[in-house]
Amino acid sequence: MKIPHFAIIGAGTAGLATAILLAREGNQVTIFEQVDELSPVGAGLLLQPAGLAVFEHLGVLEHALQLGAKVTGLEGQLPNKRLLVNSHYQQAAPKLYGLGIHRATLCHVLTQKLAEYSNQVTWRMNHSIERIEERQNEVRLFGSSRQHNIDDCFDAVLIANGARSQLRPKQWVKVDQAYPWGAAWSIVPECLTLNPEILHQFYDRSKIMMGVLPTGAIPSAPQQRLSSVFWSLPTPQLQSFLKDEQAKQQWLQQVSDRWPDVAEWLKQIVYDEQIQPQWLSAQYRDVVMSQYGQGRIGVIGDAAHAMSPQLGQGANMALLDAWAFSQSVQRTKKNQQIDWAMLWQHYHQHRHSSTQFYQFLSRLLTPLYQSNHWWASGLRDLTFPWMYQIPYFRKEMAMTISGLKTGLFQQMSYQQIAAYQQNENILLQNNQSLPEYD
Repeated sequence: MKIPHFAIIGAGTAGLATAILLAREGNQVTIFEQVDELSPVGAGLLLQPAGLAVFEHLGVLEHALQLGAKVTGLEGQLPNKRLLVNSHYQQAAPKLYGLGIHRATLCHVLTQKLAEYSNQVTWRMNHSIERIEERQNEVRLFGSSRQHNIDDCFDAVLIANGARSQLRPKQWVKVDQAYPWGAAWSIVPECLTLNPEILHQFYDRSKIMMGVLPTGAIPSAPQQRLSSVFWSLPTPQLQSFLKDEQAKQQWLQQVSDRWPDVAEWLKQIVYDEQIQPQWLSAQYRDVVMSQYGQGRIGVIGDAAHAMSPQLGQGANMALLDAWAFSQSVQRTKKNQQIDWAMLWQHYHQHRHSSTQFYQFLSRLLTPLYQSNHWWASGLRDLTFPWMYQIPYFRKEMAMTISGLKTGLFQQMSYQQIAAYQQNENILLQNNQSLPEYD
């Protein structure tokens, strides 16, 4: 029987992780990427326990731990030094933790693993796909590469080319709009002023929000530990952030008036000629889809469910997409033949409720931190500290940031995601949510 051949458009987190899992199970995979060489650009990100469970399933967790920075929780501070957010993973389960990681390191870890399956994987760099056409027993991709036309045929295609994808079927898209707020960010030497195992955030009303995330190291300089700094701004103001000396002084004064210790560290960073931090901008989209796949076409990662970074779930949801798609292929493949209708039914059972939950929560919480609503921060500052005093809410909030929730009262188990019997090449299944973790 003919081995299934999948095309994956986009070599981001979702695309690379899915390629690993498909190739590991003996499928053929071709990856299409617009750039000539992978060189991920972006600030550090936080892999939640759900994402780390997928890393364990992929067999790359130990490699990631060598370069990343272990994160035990999230603390969000107001100008009066009161903690608005005080959420730690051990409140959900004793052995859970997150991992701060540089995007280049994340890409390195995944591509190194993918190289183990070189016989199953084909790279198509500098290839731009412009149109997808599904036929009875195949999918055709049309595009261009170095002024040559592309017309390739595959058994199925996964669209994984990010939040601004123009390839996702228009009829599946319910919402596709830019967020009015974004962030200026920079990667700098590790901040020793703050606890290096905590994601620190700082808020003043809903108009000022700053973050300092432990980011680990990059493969080319494993001894240099890093931090990512984020400063929230309305998107029209991003390009002018720190544009001149006066803007730097005003910004540092803003921080100093509220959090003087952090301001002193930032001042050393900004004016250190050896560091010379580069500030770039990040803009975000809200993408909601009615479905993620049908027939021989699927959409995964940010292309399927981009959202505000408020809950820090982007990379984790991409990894969960990869895991769920691999599970669905295994469940619905027999003698190299895939029941595509059953595959998408199984996939949606895994991903739809979880994705809906986090998108709803992100849309609900984002205005409390990034908006011009006068009432938003008052409501937030009144309710959040009270909720953290109640053990049930404290545990639920920790479970929510872990990325394991599938609804208000449901959750996945870490073991269900992480488990893989490599010797027998069998995916372990456990459809019951387990509240405790080993």
